[in-house]
Amino acid sequence: MKHLTYIFILILSSSFCVNLKTHAQKKEKINWINFNQLNDSLTVKPKKVFVSFYADWCTFCKEMEESTFLNKNVIETLNNDYYAVKMNIETRDTIIFGGQTFINKRYKKVNPIHEIALLMGSRKNKPFSLPVFILFDEKFIAKSRYFQFLDANAILTILTR
Repeated sequence: MKHLTYIFILILSSSFCVNLKTHAQKKEKINWINFNQLNDSLTVKPKKVFVSFYADWCTFCKEMEESTFLNKNVIETLNNDYYAVKMNIETRDTIIFGGQTFINKRYKKVNPIHEIALLMGSRKNKPFSLPVFILFDEKFIAKSRYFQFLDANAILTILTR
């Protein structure tokens, strides 16, 4: 009888640990999409758009991935109210968006910034710099652009205006 009790306790504790591990793995994330998916999504259901341009070498971009974009309220706001687009500026992918084709003409050069990132994220008389965030309304008209690290509070203020 004692052996059955120990086995029962062992099974219950194992089940509890598995449930904790499964629950921890179900952590919410931002539903990032690419520009090709955005094209289709906007056709089906117009919605505000948040675009994030990044690069693997960008320190502020990495920091935001590890803090700002893991914030529960940021995740919830972006997933509920926006199409969230994320793009590595160094990609060699061909992007078809808005009836136009965009490529990375600079991929063999130092600082290979993709054409669509340059088009959307450039500023007059200033070099291209990361991170870049652009907010569009439901008609895909740019409403604001940001070129700096944004913590969770700052980005939530921007997203909920």
